[in-house]
Amino acid sequence: MRKFTFALLGGMTCFSSAALADVVGLGANVSYWDSDLTGTASQGNDTVDVDDDLNLDSDDNVNLTAILEHPVPLLPNVRLNYTSIEQSGRGRLSTNYNGIIVGSEVRSELDLDQVDLTLYYELLDNWVNLDGGLTVRNLDGKLTVRDTTNTANVSETEVDAVIPMLYAAARFDLPLTGLSVGVEGSGIAYGGDSILDGSAYGQYDLSVLRLRAGYREYSIDYEDGDDALDVEIGGPFISAGLDF
Repeated sequence: MRKFTFALLGGMTCFSSAALADVVGLGANVSYWDSDLTGTASQGNDTVDVDDDLNLDSDDNVNLTAILEHPVPLLPNVRLNYTSIEQSGRGRLSTNYNGIIVGSEVRSELDLDQVDLTLYYELLDNWVNLDGGLTVRNLDGKLTVRDTTNTANVSETEVDAVIPMLYAAARFDLPLTGLSVGVEGSGIAYGGDSILDGSAYGQYDLSVLRLRAGYREYSIDYEDGDDALDVEIGGPFISAGLDF
């Protein structure tokens, strides 16, 4: 399968080695994302609308994050993230799609799993917090479309890639309140393909408890051989975690 190949100019040297965490910190959280899906999937010259034709809707979106920050010079902080997106639906094709003829009633499932490893530096660490670094994402996605009248007639569209992306995050604390607002995101665009994943949120810290609510938007425009996904996934999320 075709993989992304990137030349990331400048690499991590564009981030200051003096931007370090003050102390060792650990954090973990789990979040629920209520997302909607729009866009298309393609196989060769056949294209299907994942919303209008397949009527895909969210079943279960799970997001887990773990963070390690430390004061060791030159070494970046580490953030691990796992996101699982499951969508399913029943619809009727308005066009032929990979052997399933127009007008067929279909049952469809979309599974997207991704694991992110982010290495980043704290560029600012006071009431204004600014991070910058690099994310490497392992993306594994499959769309299955099944003819309900002929269950042996099945189409599978798959994408599989390891993708390096630039990462940035900013948070603004409201002193003495425990409240803050922030944005964070990762993204890359190259050769007609692109991955963009960003969120904006409000946060409340109470001792070691961290609560967050916001909106996340994730777009994938990626070709893997004859298979392609061009979709956008967006919606509100809530999360709870611990920060030490």
